[in-house]
Amino acid sequence: MIININPDNPQGRLIARVADILRDGGLVIYPTDTQYGLGCDLTNKKAIEKVYRLKQRSQKSPFSFVCADLTGIAQYAKVSNFAYRTMRRLLPGPYTFILNGTRLVPQLMLTKRHECGIRVPAHPIALSLVGGLGRPIINTSAVLEGQPAPTDPAALADLFKNQVEAVIDGGPVAGQPSTIISLIDDEPEVLRAGLGPWPV
Repeated sequence: MIININPDNPQGRLIARVADILRDGGLVIYPTDTQYGLGCDLTNKKAIEKVYRLKQRSQKSPFSFVCADLTGIAQYAKVSNFAYRTMRRLLPGPYTFILNGTRLVPQLMLTKRHECGIRVPAHPIALSLVGGLGRPIINTSAVLEGQPAPTDPAALADLFKNQVEAVIDGGPVAGQPSTIISLIDDEPEVLRAGLGPWPV
């Protein structure tokens, strides 16, 4: 099911409809400021396991997740003063930050060292979805193993067919991954260079 949502001013009723799908354990493809993401409710273990299977990914390599703002991040990660200042400068934006997770983060979303990846993308639809659901959503690129990365929502709907409950058409996206930066121990380390410039 393709749902057309205005990328600049997301319609509340449509966001609520997609939030209900997420709440019920459904998988959704949605636009971010980097790529189209595949996601589910962070608190739904069965849905997260479904995403792992769909992506053919080991649970030893957890997905990142989207928070609505810095206040949201502080609930799900341990944020030092240094990390807060760094993220305040760069978010919302095309960055994924690696931080130590709190108890609110499900175990299967943490590394062995209890680290997690968190995003606040500069995209109204992604942020509205988190707001509508009331909690974070999983964020991994909407690409299947061995397949090219489509950026067109119709192609994404065709690629994922009956494996997701909804594909949001929010228009074109950058088509590049986010920059991943570890802020563990207040020592910034770029783990993947992407759309977000670093250093800034």
